[in-house]
Amino acid sequence: MNDALPTRLQVRGAIEDDFAAITAIYAHHVLTGTATFEIDPPDSAEMARRWRDVTQRGLPYLVATEGADVVGYAYAGPYRPRPAYRFTAEDSIYVRNDVCGRGIGRTLLAALIEACERSSIRQMIAVIGDSANGASISVHAKFGFVHAGLLTSVGYKLGRWLDVVLMQRFIGDGDTTSPIATASNFSEAS
Repeated sequence: MNDALPTRLQVRGAIEDDFAAITAIYAHHVLTGTATFEIDPPDSAEMARRWRDVTQRGLPYLVATEGADVVGYAYAGPYRPRPAYRFTAEDSIYVRNDVCGRGIGRTLLAALIEACERSSIRQMIAVIGDSANGASISVHAKFGFVHAGLLTSVGYKLGRWLDVVLMQRFIGDGDTTSPIATASNFSEAS
């Protein structure tokens, strides 16, 4: 893996014009990988609906671009639907297959954590599909995520049983203070 960051990489908030590229990136991972447990790739309209759901909650949804090309995306979605989880987010990061290993995922994760630190999020959970996904486990560990659990053989995809690795990281004050006073950046829609 090349640790040098791409020289022309920019990270910004996703916009509707990005969803053809985002849909294509995700479709590749759905059809060929184990990072997601979806089996059928959603279409662009569904991906845009998911983006609206995330951003309407005040959570970040980012893209990495090189020039005009979207080369990856990341977002912090609600971890679980129950209201007590509203200060906990789950991260998702996907990089275009032909540019993997160039630090794009690392750059997106750093930007995602920074964006969550400006919100009322206090915990970030990584739900990593496939315990053999060393790249994702490693990049999360580099950003301070710690192992929080292993769910053995909970998914079946591409002809094999898959584990889920749970990793967790405090955001901002974590659990040292009440999040209620700073909750104005986060919708109660969760």
